[in-house]
This record gives sequence, structure tokens and C-alpha cells, in this order.
Amino acid sequence: MQKTPHPKSTPTSPHPLPLTHLFISLLTPLSSSDPTFVSPKIKKPFTQTPPPTMSTKLLLTLILISYTLSNVIGEETGFVGTLHPKSLGLHKKQTLSHFKFYWHDIVSSGANSTSATIIPPLPKYNTTTSFGMVNVMDNPLTLGPELGSKLVGRAEGFYALTSQSQINLLMVMNFALFEGKYNGSTITIVGRNAVSENEKDIPVVGGSGVFKFAKGYAHAKTYFFDPKTGDATTEYNIYVLHYE
Repeated sequence: MQKTPHPKSTPTSPHPLPLTHLFISLLTPLSSSDPTFVSPKIKKPFTQTPPPTMSTKLLLTLILISYTLSNVIGEETGFVGTLHPKSLGLHKKQTLSHFKFYWHDIVSSGANSTSATIIPPLPKYNTTTSFGMVNVMDNPLTLGPELGSKLVGRAEGFYALTSQSQINLLMVMNFALFEGKYNGSTITIVGRNAVSENEKDIPVVGGSGVFKFAKGYAHAKTYFFDPKTGDATTEYNIYVLHYE
């Protein structure tokens, strides 16, 4: 009868366990309920990036919302786009030009007046500030202070009396020029004109033709004013920055 060999005498296997088997065995954790269980400390191969802060999350959210809205608006409208400044001549040299002429506001010549009241003042201010009155104008711009001087353009627009306590005007005018390369171009001014002040500045807000994207200011100085008729002559010096 063959004897069963004692366990201690069992011969060692000539072939070691496969490496993969050993690796898996080593990584197989014991049950956490086992009192001898110790969580293995595995060295991380790289430094973990810290989680984003609240401010970072908010910034990313706002960027995403802005991008999404811009795409949606562009798709919904279909008429918004971007252009290279060169396509509109904005790569050209900027020029600071100075124009000087005289503005004639004639209100007392009946059918020959160049300025006409389309809305009368409120009755309460008839004899004081003329608050509420609106005049439209097509005033001549001349090279000299005399009305018969050379005509270089016209001032088209309106002015409104906007103060209850003083004679102040809101001026909205296009200076349409006739001379040389400026023929057909306009300079637009919008702003306050305090009649009681002899000199005042009014912003240049834009223009057309040569004066596209123009900016600057118009310096107005009273040359003549007749308080009885309301006729006035004003010297305008316009300083305008524009592209040639």
C-alpha cells in the first residue's frame, strides 16, 4: 500500500506562479471587516490638480453663457457680423482738420427766413426763456461774417429751448459742406448751447463722406445777436479728427 506523503514532504513546484497571478493576488484586498486589514498605501505617480475654486467655476460658467448667447443671437438675427477695420478704410492715417465759417440764423425775414419755429414755447415762458420752443433751420455757412460772403455750406437741423430758468438750446445740426474734396460730406454736432455764454463747445459726434467715424468738437462764439429780431451770427471753429 502506497503511503500518502506528509505535507511537509510535498515537493516544491519547479515552476513559480505566474507574475500576473502574483500581482493580482497582491492587489486583492482583504475584507475591511477583517481586524488584520490594513489599507495599502499606494504611491501616486503624479501630483493631483486641486479642484477648481468657486470663482474659477463662476468665470468659466459666464464665459460659456456669453459664448452660447452670442451664437444664439447671431443665429436668430442673421445680420450681425464682424469686419476687419481695413475694409472700411480705418487703416488710413487720421487727420485733425480745422474748419472756420460763420453761421447765420435768420428768423425775422418772413418767407426769406432760414430758421422757422415749428413748436411755440409754453405760454408760461413766452416772455422769459421760451422753454419748449423748437426751430428747424437751413442756415447758410459763409467764409466771412457778412451774409453776402462766399457760401461754403449749410447747417441743417433743429434746436430746442430746453431750460426753464435760462436760454439754453439743444443743438442738432449737420454741417453740409460744398467745397473741394469735402463737397457732399457732413459733420454732425449734438450738444448744449448756452446762449448767455459768449463762447461754448459742442461735441462732434460723427459725419458722412470724408468724415465717417469723425470725432471732435465745435467751438461756437457769438459774433452778432439782435435781441429784438432774434437774428444771430455765430463764428464756428470746428476741430475734427477723421480718416483721410
